[in-house]
Amino acid sequence: MANDFRLHAFVCTNQRDPEKQRECCAAKNSLDVMTRLKRAAKSAGIKDVRVNKSGCLDKCEQGISCVVYPDGIWYTIPDNDHAIAKIVDHLAGGNVADEFLMRD
Repeated sequence: MANDFRLHAFVCTNQRDPEKQRECCAAKNSLDVMTRLKRAAKSAGIKDVRVNKSGCLDKCEQGISCVVYPDGIWYTIPDNDHAIAKIVDHLAGGNVADEFLMRD
């Protein structure tokens, strides 16, 4: 059985050794944020989007990293309900959550 998802949202849950110099998303509560994003999408009735945890997306210094495919939209997700709601709106087919777009 094929899964026909319109979008995939990957949230970095990478955990680095605390002795390493680089930051990691796990230390910023990314697993909980990913879980809340997944639950919010489900509660909104979004059935054609998959929210997954991912390994390192190599942007950990910018905050909790999330990429939405196939859109190629990169987010920095703060650990708050407002950000999750805005990203769920995007996943539901609404506007891109501009205020949380990852900046280079």
